[in-house]
This record gives sequence, C-alpha cells and structure tokens, in this order.
Amino acid sequence: MTDAATRTRPVNLILLGPPGAGKGTQARMLQDAFGLVQLSTGDLLRGAVAAGTEAGLAAKAVMERGELVSDAIVLNVLRERLAEPDVAAGIILDGFPRTAGQAAALDDLMGARGQQIDAVISLVVDDEAMVGRVSGRYTCASCGEGYHDQFKQPAAAGACDKCGGTQMKRRPDDNAETVRTRLNAYHADTAPLIDYYAARGTLTEIDAMAEIEVVRQGLAAIVGNLTTA
Repeated sequence: MTDAATRTRPVNLILLGPPGAGKGTQARMLQDAFGLVQLSTGDLLRGAVAAGTEAGLAAKAVMERGELVSDAIVLNVLRERLAEPDVAAGIILDGFPRTAGQAAALDDLMGARGQQIDAVISLVVDDEAMVGRVSGRYTCASCGEGYHDQFKQPAAAGACDKCGGTQMKRRPDDNAETVRTRLNAYHADTAPLIDYYAARGTLTEIDAMAEIEVVRQGLAAIVGNLTTA
C-alpha cells in the first residue's frame, strides 16, 4: 500500500451505490487507508456556503430562493474545493455526478487540472435483500447503537447492549415501500452513468451484499493498484 505522502499524483474515485449499500462506511475506510477525502454534494455545498466562497455565495442565493443548485455552481464549488491542500492525495466523490452530462463536465474540470477520474466503483446490491437490510434497522434512542430485526438483536430483548437503554427508534423512511422507491429511483438515475463509465473502461462493480470486510478488501485492492501504477 503506497503512503499518500509518497504518491506522485492524486487518485480520484467515484463511489456509486444506493442508500444502505454501505458507501459511507467504505468511504471512511478508504480515507483512513489511503488519505483520500470523501466529498458528497451536500457537504461540498454546505462547506462552500459556510466559508463564504464565491461559488458558495452563489449557491446560497439559489438555495435561499428554494431553487435547485445548477450543475455549473456545483462544478464551481468542486473546483474551489479541489484547490484545498487536504485533498492533495485524492478524492472520493459521492452523489456527483448524477447524469452523463454532469460526468462529461466533471471530466472537463478534472482535465483542466491535469487530473482524471481514475476509477468508478459501483456497489451492486440485490434489491429485495436490500429492502430487508434497510427496513429492519433500528437504533437505541439513548446512545444511537444500531440493531436489526434479523441480523443484530440486543442480547436482552428491548435493552441496548451498549448503554442499557430501553427506548428504540426507527427512521420513518426505513420501511419497505420507501426503500423500494429509493432503489428504483437510484437505478433509473444511475443507469446512464454505468454506461458512460463502462464505455471508458473505468467502471468496476463490487458485490455490496458481501460482508463489510470482504467489500473493504475489494475496494482496497482497486485503490491500491491505482496508487502504485
């Protein structure tokens, strides 16, 4: 595994996957292992607004009007963020691009910086298994410890293993109908991206239904090969 400080160029990834596929967990592991920085669209916009950058002020004005932030503004926010020193080792994009048009504009932005998207990793799920995985989740209301109806129940029914709390809660959108709707929307939105990056030879698919450690190893192998190329 190549240390981030010894790399001659950054490694830039796009991580694709529906809600519940484990993108956040895996992105944090990649950050720790390779020094990459996860950038989600929401975090990018909030950071730019808070910092009062030129693109951030433009985004703030649009959001205050209740309108959608344009692709051009998002790209400008990303351009500003890429100039920050903490992303020198590379980035993991999560939530952008969402369309083939955005992907082409992102290629232009990276090319202007003498960089590129090195790999697009799609976390593939089984929809019905994902419905069960997400709709069975619940947490301790006191400490936030996570549980699942099927995969991880408390040792003592109704009592949190971590803090002993007896109040549990579920997210209102963690139900089968909502999960299926989100999955259908994800597949519809992502299909053009899958085709776009597959045609460029940068797409790799990983079975996200495997154990977390197995998925981590698959991702680490992909990124490790890029860092030593």
